[in-house]
Amino acid sequence: MTQPTLTPLSPESFRSKPWKNGGGVTLDIADASRPGADPAGWEGMIWRLGRTAIVQPGPFSDLTGYERLQAVVVGSGLVLDGTDGEIDLRQPFRPVRYDGGIPLVSRLENGPVEVVNLIADRLLCAIDLVVPVPGEGIALSAPTHILYAPGEAVQGRCGEMAFTVEAGHALRIDAQAEAALTVEAGQALMATIRLR
Repeated sequence: MTQPTLTPLSPESFRSKPWKNGGGVTLDIADASRPGADPAGWEGMIWRLGRTAIVQPGPFSDLTGYERLQAVVVGSGLVLDGTDGEIDLRQPFRPVRYDGGIPLVSRLENGPVEVVNLIADRLLCAIDLVVPVPGEGIALSAPTHILYAPGEAVQGRCGEMAFTVEAGHALRIDAQAEAALTVEAGQALMATIRLR
């Protein structure tokens, strides 16, 4: 059986990028763009996993055509207000999916927060963002996964390989065949990207 390829991603490889609306800065952990597109820009983005601080209320960028998954990793009490109601991100480590084209304004009920965002062109990708439960196996059926350790070291196994992801680091997993991943210790977020 073909084992997945595990590629460590260190913070030194992450890239700072201004928000599309200029209201803040995101730290890109991993991404993919169309051929010829500037990876530091927004035009031609296929998918992106990033971390950002929200330190004051304000409008979210218009990402029409993109699917968003977001989870708070530092702080609590984030709410996104839209014309059709609110998107509740108050609870940390609870990913929420929403349409990137909805006009939204953030509300901070308990002060600044930090969030992890997984954003993808919905015509090109199917995405998911989950919080692995320690000791429970996850079947990796899609080809690309990014396991991110936002606050503490994460240990586990992928296929027959043991791994450790230091705090603030990530691990890219490219699976050519179905494999199993188990987080044994630590709190992580796992992004899954499947190209259509």
